[in-house]
Amino acid sequence: MIANTTIQESGASQPLLAGEIDSRHGPILYLEDVNVSFDGFKALNHLSLYIDSGELRCMIGPNGAGKTTLMDVITGKTKPDSGSVYFGQTINLLELDEPAIAATGICRKFQKPSVFDALTVFENLELAMHADKRTWPTLFYRRNAEQNERIHNVLDTIKLTSLSKHPAGILSHGQKQWLEIGMLLMQEPKVMLVDEPIAGMTHQEVERTAELLLSLQGKHSIIVVEHDMEFVRSIAQKVTVLHEGSVLTEGTMDEVQNDPRVIQVYLGE
Repeated sequence: MIANTTIQESGASQPLLAGEIDSRHGPILYLEDVNVSFDGFKALNHLSLYIDSGELRCMIGPNGAGKTTLMDVITGKTKPDSGSVYFGQTINLLELDEPAIAATGICRKFQKPSVFDALTVFENLELAMHADKRTWPTLFYRRNAEQNERIHNVLDTIKLTSLSKHPAGILSHGQKQWLEIGMLLMQEPKVMLVDEPIAGMTHQEVERTAELLLSLQGKHSIIVVEHDMEFVRSIAQKVTVLHEGSVLTEGTMDEVQNDPRVIQVYLGE
């Protein structure tokens, strides 16, 4: 078990910043025996999950398996009935609200991209930048050379440099998805939760998204929830299969595809 260290949401004690997460002696994200019920329905049922630093993990499972609830618990949107949820060795996520969890370095991308269409690609990234957002610093904000370099590096990563001065509203669906991933990167996350990133994409956009996510592993821990098995196979080293709120099995794509239980509850549907 990870030691319980209380972190206050207000007052003198503040949540640790993303750069201070200690994952040297265990997983960066740790959930154990987590239970969530909604009106008697068990959305998560004694679920345990461990994500290592820099790992790219794919999460699959039929509708109602608990994938969305799992992400809600990690990000603080839903508080479980019981169980443990830790970030690094000491940060008890159950003691923090959603903004405090985001400040520690856990970011979430939903299926539908939410970029600012009227702003340029560059301005979207600048707005998302991990910085002091209090009133006084914001009032006198001036972008420095280091921040400029940061934005240009992210533009290069998401392959949108040539469109940096264009309004985000003109981007294709896939390009908007990449921009939103870039906006998460501007927040310097330790953990990224990515929900169905290729829904509605062209074949070329799917390939580019796979390349983008693979380029980020090792630098960030990434949990990808996706239904497209071909896409999962193209990026996943380890796959977690959820069923009825629990982890049914984990392993390589070949291992889970050949598991009779997975065939019965998911792949064989």
